[in-house]
Amino acid sequence: MSKPDPSQLDFFAQPVFPVRDGAKQVDLDRYRAKIKRAMARAIRECDYDRATIAARMAQYLGLPNISKTTLDAYTAESRNGHDVTLIRFTAFVHATGALWLWDEVASVQGVTVLIGDEARLAEISRLRQERKRIEAEIRRQSARPVTLVSRGRG
Repeated sequence: MSKPDPSQLDFFAQPVFPVRDGAKQVDLDRYRAKIKRAMARAIRECDYDRATIAARMAQYLGLPNISKTTLDAYTAESRNGHDVTLIRFTAFVHATGALWLWDEVASVQGVTVLIGDEARLAEISRLRQERKRIEAEIRRQSARPVTLVSRGRG
């Protein structure tokens, strides 16, 4: 058996689009910590430093500035009274380029966020499923003989 092409994703290793159950109730402290850790990871993985990320957020929002201290508070698990607003979170995602953060925040609701071509891939899969359903119906309909009634010539 040949080795898989390393440039291709192994779709059998782990689900690309995980199916999730939404939480019946949100454990606020746990969810807050999860989001703060995810935002801290986004900063670590970003090409910009914290001051630049804060400046990019401010520019995106049309604000004079967002302080590095505020950004630090958004990611500090010890600061549980300082949650990022949705608008500022949007700016943070923009500033860091960490689109995967949307999936992190939505997962508590049982939602999986598709980014870019992932949505097209999911649509292709849906269309293939629909095609299978239609082909099965055609086979079912074709299994019975067709008898045409003469309509005569009017």
